[in-house]
Amino acid sequence: MDAETLLLETEDAMEKILAHMGQEFGGVRTGKASPALVENLDVYVTSYGSTMKLKGIAVISTPDARSILIQPFDPSTLHDIQRAINESKLNMNPIIDARSVRLPIPELTEDRRRDLVKYVKSLAEDTRVRIRGCRRDGMEGAKKLKAGNVVTEDGQRDLEDKVQKLTDKFIKSIDEQVAAKEKDIMTI
Repeated sequence: MDAETLLLETEDAMEKILAHMGQEFGGVRTGKASPALVENLDVYVTSYGSTMKLKGIAVISTPDARSILIQPFDPSTLHDIQRAINESKLNMNPIIDARSVRLPIPELTEDRRRDLVKYVKSLAEDTRVRIRGCRRDGMEGAKKLKAGNVVTEDGQRDLEDKVQKLTDKFIKSIDEQVAAKEKDIMTI
């Protein structure tokens, strides 16, 4: 491995961590309907005998700002979808229509908004910890390259500086996303 490969692998790992955080943020309620709230729910489908993502077995739409409409490809999975939503941490009550599941989105209380902001901040802190883990791996990789005489001592320091700059860039991005999500949650 050379220095360039180490940097690319470190940046790729950090990007994946940041993307995962974005997906997690999408599942946090903001008071308005969004398919992202439910599309990554794991649904155990009895008729198929396996667990699938909700977006893989149904069409998810938002007919208005206060509801989500879930239309399964196979109507026999309606009760499986209802069970998965009831067992999730969403605290919503699905209503089964003839061939769909409707999720009314209730207005968020001030206390619930604060709890969601705390949850978002904890997700962000977990993401920061994982980014710092990538940084540590990058720094150790730079030391191994120095020990293997692939880079010089100055090269190791330059590599460590670049890894630190990558880390700073991703931490800043996390902070910006948290601020935006917090504003979104607290906006009535």
